[in-house]
Amino acid sequence: MDSKAHLIDAIRTHNPTAPVDWLITFTPTALRSYLDHLMSRFDPKGSAWVRPGDTPAITSRAAAA
Repeated sequence: MDSKAHLIDAIRTHNPTAPVDWLITFTPTALRSYLDHLMSRFDPKGSAWVRPGDTPAITSRAAAA
């Protein structure tokens, strides 16, 4: 499995607006899923990212105090 730092670097390569302090709050599994989602835009036409079945379609997070 990739390290969190490696995953965060890869994510920020494709989404430089994602804040590091926000990304470090996620597990390596969640970061890998997000990176896979970002990378899906480079797939040939006709392919699509498929949301993993164990993740809800709608989520929310409470703002930090």
